[in-house]
Amino acid sequence: MRNILGKCHCGNIQYEFVWPESDNEIPVRACSCTFCRKHNGVYTSHPKGQLTACVSDQSRINKYAFGTKTAEFYICARCGVMPFVTSKFEGKTYAVVNVNTFEGVNPGDLVSSVTDFDGESIDGRLQRRARNWIPQVTIK
Repeated sequence: MRNILGKCHCGNIQYEFVWPESDNEIPVRACSCTFCRKHNGVYTSHPKGQLTACVSDQSRINKYAFGTKTAEFYICARCGVMPFVTSKFEGKTYAVVNVNTFEGVNPGDLVSSVTDFDGESIDGRLQRRARNWIPQVTIK
C-alpha cells in the first residue's frame, strides 16, 4: 500500500490517495478529450483505493462539467491546476486523480497509456467508472 500526496500548485486543494497495491508501478492514462488534452490531464484510479481531499478556500474552487455532464473537474481558481475529477451517480461519488499533481512520486513508476472514450454511451461510461474509479471519496 502507498499513500500518495498531491496538490494544486498553490496548495489550496490537497489530497491523499491510498494506492492499495504494493507494486511501485502505477498505470496512468492520458484522456484524449479536448479538455484533458488542453489541461494535460493524466489520470489514475484504483477500484480499491481511497481519496481524501481538503480544500482550504472553497470560494477558490471552480467545478467544470462539459459534454455529458457526468463528471466534475475540480480546478483551483487561484493557480488553475486540476488535481482530480469526480463523478456522482446512484448516490455515490467516484474519482480519478491527475498524476501531474502528485508530490514525491518517481515518474518512472507511472506506466502510461492513451484512452479514447468517444462514442461511449452514458450508461457505459458510468458503469466503467463504477468498476475502475476510486470508490471511497471524501472531500472536506
